[in-house]
Amino acid sequence: MADPKGFMTTPRQDWPRRPVEERVRDWDEVYVPGALLPIISKQADRCMDCGIPFCHDACPLGNLIPEWNDLVSREDWRAAADRLHATNNFPEFTGRLCPAPCEAGCVLAINQPAVTIKNVEVAIADRSWELGFTPPRPPERLSGRTVAVIGSGPTGLAAAQQLTRAGHTVAVYEKDDRLGGLMRYGIPEFKMEKHHLERRIEQMRAEGTKFRTSTAVGRDIGAAELRSRYDAVVIATGATAWRELDVPGRELTGVHQAMEYLPLANRVREGDLEVSPLSAAGKHVVIVGGGDTGADCLGTAVREGAASVTQLDIYAQPGAERDEDVEPWPTYPKIYRMSAAHEEARDLRTAPAANADARLFAASTLRFTGDSDGRVRSLHLVEVDARRQPVSDSARRLPADLVLLALGFSGPDKEDGLIGQLGLELEPRGTITRDADFATNVPGVFAAGDAARGQSLIVWAIAEGRAVAAAVDRHLTGSSQLPAPIGPYDRPMTV
Repeated sequence: MADPKGFMTTPRQDWPRRPVEERVRDWDEVYVPGALLPIISKQADRCMDCGIPFCHDACPLGNLIPEWNDLVSREDWRAAADRLHATNNFPEFTGRLCPAPCEAGCVLAINQPAVTIKNVEVAIADRSWELGFTPPRPPERLSGRTVAVIGSGPTGLAAAQQLTRAGHTVAVYEKDDRLGGLMRYGIPEFKMEKHHLERRIEQMRAEGTKFRTSTAVGRDIGAAELRSRYDAVVIATGATAWRELDVPGRELTGVHQAMEYLPLANRVREGDLEVSPLSAAGKHVVIVGGGDTGADCLGTAVREGAASVTQLDIYAQPGAERDEDVEPWPTYPKIYRMSAAHEEARDLRTAPAANADARLFAASTLRFTGDSDGRVRSLHLVEVDARRQPVSDSARRLPADLVLLALGFSGPDKEDGLIGQLGLELEPRGTITRDADFATNVPGVFAAGDAARGQSLIVWAIAEGRAVAAAVDRHLTGSSQLPAPIGPYDRPMTV
């Protein structure tokens, strides 16, 4: 460790965000450009180089966090970039989008604010690009084997890059017109500007990966036909079957799924549309669901000029500190967190009927009511207790011209033809069945990411992509030197 007393002498300092009034007027990333680099070496000094670094286990990628913290402390950016990329194909994605379970597992977090691992990671990634330390790495020779990867989210891209670098000829099939999956059309620009994604895709093209956009396997091309063309197929379509809210009034115009709303806002940013057909401008917006997707809807609606925005969370408001009896260190705790979008809602007072940050906790939706034209106008809710039972005399009504359902996802889409045409077996919860080698019941077909694991974090998605690549490489050649950071049955640390 560069400074053996750094964790005692240096307080935690996060990457500062731009002023709210400034950032809600644009779609640029919320952080102050250039403000991270001057502070990051000292923040890396806070790493204690623990004998047993639990941050390794908290991160499914097995990131070598103490090692690259030490290198950043010494400002050895090339070596830091090498150590970071040894375990993570896309650290500029995870450094911006991951909720950082590694920080929850930081040993320093037992009794102090954790090391700013996520900030160090993104600083290394961005510096690596700036200094030219991230060149394409095409294979020295080709294996003569071919692989189709279905889906271009983080799992599909990670699998494709690993398999391409191993010498296989890889084609990625994406149903949308642009690559990236949810990173392209589900993640708002203010969380990750899309030039980071474009840069990685160009790197992969230079390495030899082929991409086929606007091609839905199961519709535009038969799944069985695709299987016959390739030596192996990796299904990485994600969990796109959204959860519904079965309450009266769901059929009213103006009640939409979050993933109907967010892609349109992103298409405006891509230049496909001048204005989103579901724009929140001038509307009273209610978001049902307290997770990250709901927060993405919140920040988007604020930027579109909503009259008000309220977010409903069925869970009670968590405390500010970890409950050691329920979620002891080093597990990832459910605590009160203030995202950039919630900070914006708080400062702009977007939800006068809700708490300070636009969230109503312990709130359950009863029904929607509308006007004579069948458009939603109100959301009726009730407060619930810890068992999700209604609290008497707590019913209330919120004005609602646009309701966004952000309730998560249950598994891959069953209607696109892919699952049925291949005859894939499914788990009771709707995900694709696979064995300990990521293989499905169909020979030569593998499943990875949210399509098989279920809805998870971007670090788990990339870890799945790297692990399934090793499994496919082993299937094709009999052995593999590719890293496999996780198995298909591994799960986050819990009590």
